[in-house]
Amino acid sequence: MITRDAAWNLVTEHVQSESLRRHLLAVEAAVRGYARLYGEDEDAWGFVGLVHDFDYEKYPNAENHPFRGVEILAARGYPDWVTRAILSHAEYSGVPRESRLEKVLFACDEMAGFVMAAALVRPSKSVLDLEPSSVVKRMKDKAFAKNVSRDDLRKGAAELELPLEEHIGNVIRFLRDRANELGIAGTEPIRPDTSY
Repeated sequence: MITRDAAWNLVTEHVQSESLRRHLLAVEAAVRGYARLYGEDEDAWGFVGLVHDFDYEKYPNAENHPFRGVEILAARGYPDWVTRAILSHAEYSGVPRESRLEKVLFACDEMAGFVMAAALVRPSKSVLDLEPSSVVKRMKDKAFAKNVSRDDLRKGAAELELPLEEHIGNVIRFLRDRANELGIAGTEPIRPDTSY
């Protein structure tokens, strides 16, 4: 029952927003990439990445998200390691991140979205020519993706015990594998990044 089909069925049942679906797919791609990097179960980790925010559209507040989603998953018999990882990605849940999966989910959640946003404002509108230094530069621009906590982006890398630029580079690489599906493959020919 921890399959990509099962995860996608949960997403399509509960999420109508294309942007939220794209976010879930991006986080899935990043979490799967880390699973490969660490020699973990890619399908299991990918499941968690794909469903971590499936309740957000219906419950977009801290009183309910991710708690309602976890209730749905528990009622359907999903194991504690799945629900615990999802709870731990919300700082306010009171569930500390302990496992590698929990830390990866937190680190990839905001970073995947931020990397996608950084790709889409490039002239190429592509992640294929995006470099970590460009993402770091965007992090310094307080007006860019202003709702994304820069502290959370840095904290995610720190919890993985990786330098920030290395984590960003990993996420970029993992998203490149799914660039077409995520809508970040670009609209113009690729040019070298000269912005740094």
